[in-house]
Amino acid sequence: MAESGARSDRATPENSRAEGIAARHVTVTYRNGHTALYDASFTTPRGSIAALVGVNGAGKSTLFKAIMGFVPVAGGDIRLLGRSVKQALASNMVAYVPQSEDVDWSFPVLVEDVVMMGRYGHMGFLRRPRRADHEAVELALQRVGMTDFRQRQIGELSGGQRKRVFLARSLAQDGQVILLDEPFTGVDVGTEERIVALLRELRDEGRVMLVSTHNLGSVPEFCDQSVLVKQTVLAYGPTETTFTRANLERAFGGVLRHFSLGGATLHDDDDPREVSIITDDERPFVHYGDPGEHDSHRQAPLTRAQRERDA
Repeated sequence: MAESGARSDRATPENSRAEGIAARHVTVTYRNGHTALYDASFTTPRGSIAALVGVNGAGKSTLFKAIMGFVPVAGGDIRLLGRSVKQALASNMVAYVPQSEDVDWSFPVLVEDVVMMGRYGHMGFLRRPRRADHEAVELALQRVGMTDFRQRQIGELSGGQRKRVFLARSLAQDGQVILLDEPFTGVDVGTEERIVALLRELRDEGRVMLVSTHNLGSVPEFCDQSVLVKQTVLAYGPTETTFTRANLERAFGGVLRHFSLGGATLHDDDDPREVSIITDDERPFVHYGDPGEHDSHRQAPLTRAQRERDA
């Protein structure tokens, strides 16, 4: 059962309007009888970035598929901005940024055509772009800094550039619920900073984002909500109170390694504080504080401009 502070699973008109994504007792069972997700409940508010964290096979992809209507829900209910999944999809409210390995990069398609795919739900039966569609594509390319690449084949781009193109597609769609599957895998630091800055802008516009990631160190840097899964939702809520050592160990089990350094090894006096590192070998989460005080509050990372200024 998920831990979440004092929250109710019962929807009311007031909290439905405030909720971005709300899953209540969701169970997903595939045709072969395998239950990939069981009795999963969580909510994330509008205007938020939520990290979806767990080991491979924990149910993250299944949850994404359920939100996008790709797999039926055997039990429970999912609401997106107060609407059912079917209603939200019919209104083109849900956008998806896939993992790189899920895309056939050899398929010959231009960058602007990929972004235009985000407009398909707004077009008529013949899918002939109108002026509004071209304007939406232009604006989306500008926001991700890919205007100069519009006539390039997407297979020719770097990993980070490809991620920005698919993010532009979700912007052109005007998605209000945006699902991002490992958006920082294979991208450089500069591209990651640019994507994070854009996600914060979208959050401030009132959109809700669910970001599946294995990069534990990046979660406290830009995600204000966290959802930890392991065949169900173990814990959810504000990152500063949810993304803790105890919850991470429940979600990752023996996959995580924990190191601590303190006492005389770290200080010249009797200062009890210690450095604690939790890692899954991809990107460590580092905490400095009193022993056992492993919350996720940390200072925002320096931008590239700040690092160059201080060099």
